[in-house]
Amino acid sequence: MAFTFHGGIHIDEHKTTRRCLVETMPPPKSVSIPLSQHIGAHAVPVVKVGDTVDKGQVIGVIEKGLGCPVHASVSGKVTAITEKNAANGMKIRNIVIANDGEERLSPDIKPWGKSLADTTTEEIIEIIRAAGISGMGGATFPTYAKIQSALGKVERIIVNCAECEPYITANHRLLLENPEAVINGLKILMKAFGLRESEIAVEDNKLDAINKLENRLVGSKMIHVRVLKTKYPQGDERQLIYALTGRELPVGKLPADVGCCVFNAETCAAIFNAFAEGMPLIERIVTVDGDCIKRPRNLLVPLGTSFTDIMHCCGGLIRSLKKIVSGGPMMGVSQWDKDGVVTKGTSAILFFSEKAENRYEQPPTCIRCGRCVRACPMRLMPNYLATFASQGKLEQCEEFDVIACVECGSCSYSCPGHVPIVQYIRAAKGQINDRKRAQAAALANSQVNPEKG
Repeated sequence: MAFTFHGGIHIDEHKTTRRCLVETMPPPKSVSIPLSQHIGAHAVPVVKVGDTVDKGQVIGVIEKGLGCPVHASVSGKVTAITEKNAANGMKIRNIVIANDGEERLSPDIKPWGKSLADTTTEEIIEIIRAAGISGMGGATFPTYAKIQSALGKVERIIVNCAECEPYITANHRLLLENPEAVINGLKILMKAFGLRESEIAVEDNKLDAINKLENRLVGSKMIHVRVLKTKYPQGDERQLIYALTGRELPVGKLPADVGCCVFNAETCAAIFNAFAEGMPLIERIVTVDGDCIKRPRNLLVPLGTSFTDIMHCCGGLIRSLKKIVSGGPMMGVSQWDKDGVVTKGTSAILFFSEKAENRYEQPPTCIRCGRCVRACPMRLMPNYLATFASQGKLEQCEEFDVIACVECGSCSYSCPGHVPIVQYIRAAKGQINDRKRAQAAALANSQVNPEKG
């Protein structure tokens, strides 16, 4: 029996690259590495223009607070430290490195010297922190901090291999080509948490990967492969936890609050690489697809590589380009700049024409069919939320629990009236959060200056 959850949708998978082996992309002539590829504080550069750097060398550090260090993904010379607009509009400093082609490794890159049995939890956390590993499924939360906050609360680790977004096959190929890295990374996490059992969850449209894992784990009583029903958004950690445990994750709570900790498959592989080779997170697998790209592929790409370089590596475009999406088509982000770059959270780059966009020309209209309600995995009322949000009725949005929306897009996809439901909801959530931050700032100011309160 395949595990599943309430709601969700079945969508065209478009997994055209599922049989494309992961190819190592030829290193680009230059990379532009953002100093913020994670949730938390921006890294501060520790190199300057004109410096020569080695592959894997630390080029940005976190001086205080939550965050991940940043490393050079190629060897070469720092040619600029400049600000660039990220996909979300924020200005982020980038370190530009001209690749010298020598692939010269930093002398700091060395395998961990102890066996796993002799390694402490604190040492594992430090290895992961120093390697700059953040969640590679898209959330980019620093992995060391996730472990620290969950210690003593977790009874099961779940490796998320659902990969339910259309087009993306990066995790699927990783499981087929290097399952040992995922398994060994999971064992390191189990040691950190002091657990004897864990689970790898894979959707049933990846039976070849399931068979590969089960063959590697024959006789293992520690790691269990769980087969999930193929349905979107099965990869959301709330739906994944519910499918496997029956536990609902309350709004505002973390998986550790219900005894679970969820890690992406590629994050596990990165942890193993940091432990076994001393290699920090400087590259990742990216699915390149869409109806514009000449040769869809799965590529192992240095972080900081531009989308344009990747496009040329895949043979260029075969039709007029309308949109570039970083991530999947459901929850990914449209890019305004062809020279955007691959970061730790970039699982896919999709190149679409106007035809693929399938734009609806009539005014959006709710026909009260209830399909969005049936599709919502969070058991919300998207039809009411969209109506209230479009009218600026934020109080009613809060009453209908708009903050609980995970913005998966199942409602918009299901709507025959083409109402942009999730866009309305996202705008309302942003306004509510802005208002709460302003209220908190005003309260803090009144406490500091009571005479002005």
